[in-house]
Amino acid sequence: MSVLPELRYPTVTEQLSAARALTALRPGVCTLRQVGASRAGRPLHLLSVGRARHAVLVVAGAHANEPTGSCTLLALARRVLEQRELRDGISWHFLLCADPDGASLHVTPAPRSLYDYHLGFFRPAGPEQPEWAPSVLPPDRLPPETRALTGVIDELRPYLQVTLHGTDLGGSWVQLTKDVPGLAEPFAKSAAELHIPVETGASDAAGWPASGPGVHVMPAPGIGPAYPSLPDDARHSTWYHAHRYGGLTAVVEVPMWASDLVDDPAPHPAPAAAIAQLAIRLQRDALEVTRVLEGALPRLAGLDGPLLRAARWGLELVPGLASDLVHTPPADRTRAYVGSVDAFARRVPLRAAAMLLRVLRGTDEGAAKQLEALVSIWSDAFAERFRARWVPLEHQVEHQSRTVVAAALHARERAS
Repeated sequence: MSVLPELRYPTVTEQLSAARALTALRPGVCTLRQVGASRAGRPLHLLSVGRARHAVLVVAGAHANEPTGSCTLLALARRVLEQRELRDGISWHFLLCADPDGASLHVTPAPRSLYDYHLGFFRPAGPEQPEWAPSVLPPDRLPPETRALTGVIDELRPYLQVTLHGTDLGGSWVQLTKDVPGLAEPFAKSAAELHIPVETGASDAAGWPASGPGVHVMPAPGIGPAYPSLPDDARHSTWYHAHRYGGLTAVVEVPMWASDLVDDPAPHPAPAAAIAQLAIRLQRDALEVTRVLEGALPRLAGLDGPLLRAARWGLELVPGLASDLVHTPPADRTRAYVGSVDAFARRVPLRAAAMLLRVLRGTDEGAAKQLEALVSIWSDAFAERFRARWVPLEHQVEHQSRTVVAAALHARERAS
């Protein structure tokens, strides 16, 4: 079946067109329907393959700046159709894009470098992210994308929800809301075959127990977060919604650019001191962006678009995050973890600068030039420090697909 667009990051329109083509080819097996609409009125579509009671829900596009999942979702749908054994007792359901509004603002046609990637960067503020909104907003203020996603979970009651995420630069890892015994081995094997490093000390999973290298299991609700100042908590996100039906969520992360620095389990000689230095750099870089923003405020009067809100939200996180890095003992003492924190501390001001640059172009060219220089310098320094190497898109997609299939089969055994 040749229904996928050429292997590149598809737009939401191309993704929907491919899903319609799959449904037309196998109308007895596939259904495609609208399950909600975004804040701007863009439709949210669910592609279903099979009708078995035991359901797997795959979600793409929860973060606009992580485009690999949109391609993986289509590849997975085709794989499930072609391999009948994957439908043996399992129905598969694919939410094409959880945040179509965000996808319309992030532009990654064919990034050749981290600088290219950041020129079209967009990631919403936390309260506007469909999966994270429940961790920072009361139920009556949840965005419609979140309500659509939780509505699908309520309807399907999946034994497994998989949400397809990614990182710009680093390695691959999995976050589980409950352990899936047996998953670590196929995950590691796939990463090794495709030359993708495993991010063994992912800062996103700091302090979480691991069931294998790069496979992190979310700690119990009573255990405090590694970064207390951050307003969101994964244990209050939509990832936990499947638990009310006995299910679990797997978050599968894959990098666009790989770095072996995040796959080094050797002990760091002085992790606390190294992280304290990263906190100083984080504050310094964020201050540079804040100064540009403050100088441009007269030209921004009356503006409150999603790019500006997201840039401000990121900058507002910096003081608390820097304090966490200095005053909280390292959750992990490996070189891999320090490398992951290094990458995290680079991303926050870089992303704020990139989004603010897009806001100020055509509004304040002087400020825009300052930000463009920062985005260029910081992107190049990020790539150089981590010895970034591009992961072919077909490898990103294949690794993510293999991991999803392995999670579905192993979690099915657990649910039986």
